[in-house]
Amino acid sequence: MGSEFEIRSFRSVFSLERRIYRLDTLRLHPAGVPLRGIGYAAVFVAAALVAGSVPPTSWLDGLAPWYLRDIGIPLAVAVPLGSLRIDGRPFHHAMRAVIAYALSPHRLRGLADTRPRAGRWRPPAIVCVPDGSDGRFRALRYRGPGAVLVRRPHLRAECATRRRVMITLHPLDGQRSRATVLELGPGAVVEVRPR
Repeated sequence: MGSEFEIRSFRSVFSLERRIYRLDTLRLHPAGVPLRGIGYAAVFVAAALVAGSVPPTSWLDGLAPWYLRDIGIPLAVAVPLGSLRIDGRPFHHAMRAVIAYALSPHRLRGLADTRPRAGRWRPPAIVCVPDGSDGRFRALRYRGPGAVLVRRPHLRAECATRRRVMITLHPLDGQRSRATVLELGPGAVVEVRPR
């Protein structure tokens, strides 16, 4: 009979982490060495070698032997970071999130950024005038400039003074008419008076 293996979460099944279990005939740690840890070790060894050759940090060369400074300390740092998970994420993903948070604004209001914006786009005012398609005229008053499309039969009365033009529309029942567009200048008023 085969041995049973209980899976409590599919995350453990699909969480693929590459590991090295042996080098030729040399068997490594039974759980394997994660490739992520080897990558961290390579980065830290390269950083230690560069730091030893750059003048501001090269004066630290005399404090520790070369094998400890260039290999031992980077490996001692890389081994725990290879297996460390912060909030379920590898170390480099967690540090990227911490750095992004440190560089982002900290003042939030309602989970929205409160930084001042250079400018906001606001759409122009849109006026929707009922055209009577619901079977009746609605009482309304519209002041120009603009254009009004009337699709229902109507009786139009115009009154012009020095200051403005007043157009009054009265609905007509039972007649057919074509759509009419009324162009209004500044200050002109259209008023619909239903019966």
